[in-house]
Amino acid sequence: MDGPIRRVGIIGAGTMGAGIAAQVANAGVPVVLLDLVPDGSGNRNALAEGAIGRLLKADPAAFMHDAAARLIEAGNLDDDLGKLADCDWIIEAVVERADVKRALYRRLEGVRRLGSAISSNTSTIALKVLTEGMGEAFRRDFLITHFFNPPRYMRLLEIVSGSDTAARTVAAAAEFADVALGKSIVRCADSPGFIANRLGIYWLQSALVEAIDQGLTVEEADAVIGPPMGIPKTGVFGLMDLVGIDLGPQVNASMRAVLPKSDAFHQVDRDVPLIGRMIEQGLTGRKGKGGFYRLDRSDGGRRRLAIDLATGAYRPEQKPVLAELDAAGRDLRMLLSAPGRIGTYAFRVLAQTIAYAATLIPEAAGSIADIDTAMRLGYNWRWGPFELADRLGSDWLVEQLAARALAVPKLLADAAGARFYRLEGGRRQYLGTDGGYHDIERATGVLLLEDIKLAADPVLRNGSAALWDIGDGVACFEFTSKSNALDQHSIELLGQAIEVVGARFKALVIYNEAGNFSLGFNLGLALFAANIAAWGEIEKSIAAGQRAYKALKYAPFPVVAAPAGMALGGGCEIVLHADAVQAHAETYLGLVECGVGLIPGWGGCGEMLARWRADPKLPLGPMPAVAKVFEAVSSADVSKSAQQAMEKKFLRPGDGISMNRDRLLADAKQRALSMVDGYAPPRPPEFALPGRSGQAGLASAAQGFHRRGLATRHDLVVAEALAEVLCGGDADIIDTISEQQLLDLERSAFMRLARTNLTLARIEHTLETGRPLRN
Repeated sequence: MDGPIRRVGIIGAGTMGAGIAAQVANAGVPVVLLDLVPDGSGNRNALAEGAIGRLLKADPAAFMHDAAARLIEAGNLDDDLGKLADCDWIIEAVVERADVKRALYRRLEGVRRLGSAISSNTSTIALKVLTEGMGEAFRRDFLITHFFNPPRYMRLLEIVSGSDTAARTVAAAAEFADVALGKSIVRCADSPGFIANRLGIYWLQSALVEAIDQGLTVEEADAVIGPPMGIPKTGVFGLMDLVGIDLGPQVNASMRAVLPKSDAFHQVDRDVPLIGRMIEQGLTGRKGKGGFYRLDRSDGGRRRLAIDLATGAYRPEQKPVLAELDAAGRDLRMLLSAPGRIGTYAFRVLAQTIAYAATLIPEAAGSIADIDTAMRLGYNWRWGPFELADRLGSDWLVEQLAARALAVPKLLADAAGARFYRLEGGRRQYLGTDGGYHDIERATGVLLLEDIKLAADPVLRNGSAALWDIGDGVACFEFTSKSNALDQHSIELLGQAIEVVGARFKALVIYNEAGNFSLGFNLGLALFAANIAAWGEIEKSIAAGQRAYKALKYAPFPVVAAPAGMALGGGCEIVLHADAVQAHAETYLGLVECGVGLIPGWGGCGEMLARWRADPKLPLGPMPAVAKVFEAVSSADVSKSAQQAMEKKFLRPGDGISMNRDRLLADAKQRALSMVDGYAPPRPPEFALPGRSGQAGLASAAQGFHRRGLATRHDLVVAEALAEVLCGGDADIIDTISEQQLLDLERSAFMRLARTNLTLARIEHTLETGRPLRN
């Protein structure tokens, strides 16, 4: 195809088709969504329109902001097929039947523009089967683009091209999916299940049958095949509940029909009567009446139950106590070597999954790096199978497989004694099938801090943060503490970094590659200090944070914050103090301190007041901006995307959004460099605030929430302290107040709240449960 993708057509408004449409709309690109005309319906577009309605109500949200839904035009295949003529890319996401798909393709040939890309979202049907009997022009423009569910949140996109597929068509679709949709592309061979599902189906089936054979409970299985192996804590049975238990027999049947008899999948593929009984009873997982786990809401409670794999009866969920896990700790080899059913289960599932992965090259994947990437992104594994093999040791793994009379694939046997990955010259390399090592290449426009760390030492470092040189005169400040919580060490290093950057660099980017940018002030340290009445230390931390953040704001060089994931409390405040922000699309910003009985203490109140005050749509006077900030902060409001953060003014209209997480650092660096010439720090603001009359109005609003049962007595105390800060203190009328005076009010109110027993109880409860206490 020629030219960029400006309009996308999607056929099939089911879960996947509608989800893909939402993500295209999230990228700001118009979408035509078509489905069948439902029998007996007066609305011929009912299926597509219903899908859009469900997307608007989805949880987690499918749209990054509600306005994106307006970019989706609903239609039907009988009346609106011609609208696809204007589309640059047409994605088919209909039922998984090759005959149905090919019949649709023949209809498309009469309306689509020659050269427009057309792809199938199939997860099981080979490309050569889909294009059977199709003309050369169609085959040239056709490929498979396998999205993962939910399309907004799952980063993996598997692409399969045929021998006739034009390289420019693949390149255009891949670039759009990468840059606009935020996907990480893995090229797959035209083989059953491609990469992630081929291996994932084997892994899940193996985990299911081995748990039954070894007599494990579902809780024990999920504890073993879970965090110790870098797999999400849902484990295998929790994952099957999530994706739908009824899906298992369907995909197994597909694999059974197409895989050769020699494939190791057939060794674990067997009928499990319990699964059939569960499906018959509607126990299909979270979408049904329950699954391997279910909630018992009888008697008004919420007891969590687990199924007995032997009897099929439910019983109360039990937290497993496994001495093998405690003894092994982080030693994965020790876990797999443990005597008894736990060690046997761990070995047979993980070792055989690694061995199966080794059989998929080159049949399904071009390299071990492709397989590892697919499993990390498609199944949220921390490590791919070959990275896990390195943790075990390839020679040990081969020896143990042979000792247990299990098959040893040639790739594993050839690698015995060697690592699948190594560092050479500051670059990460993978072992190829030719026996040599090859550099892991990044796409143009991708810059990762993890790569920089392999080849360089930090400019500055302590236990909570580091400063890196990322080239071209730009430095990168990185949080490194647990959850990237901010403490005295991260604040101290930030102050040192400002001096170093001012002397040696042109600009600064604040960024990291953890799951979350920062969860804010370290509440654990604050609670410890409060418990020993070290109030002076807490106040010094607040004052130090205020100084560091304002030094950052008024530094003589541009500062760009590049958040991704959660940026809460103090993490949000550091974003608010940057000159510009380049945020990942999945950034969740909020000043959440009121949720634990505190208020923002590092300048967040003033920064938000300044942003709302500058909004030309607000009425004149000091109160409208104060009311907006009070509403957001007192409710601990958090944006559910970077787009929504812009609407809530955590981001400004000129800030940037990167859809692809891997491109965030490069985009932020470029943004910082673009600001260097002629840069001047901002001027300190002054605030016209409403004083006591404003506090009375906000207090009245808070009391109204209390009367309706939406706020507790302590919420009122917190709200009064917040109102005092936002309204400028106790003066009857205030003309102007300086930024420093506002900071002093913040610090004083913060400390007053920190000394209350109810706030300390909230902090303790939040640390223990991860949820605020409503006292």
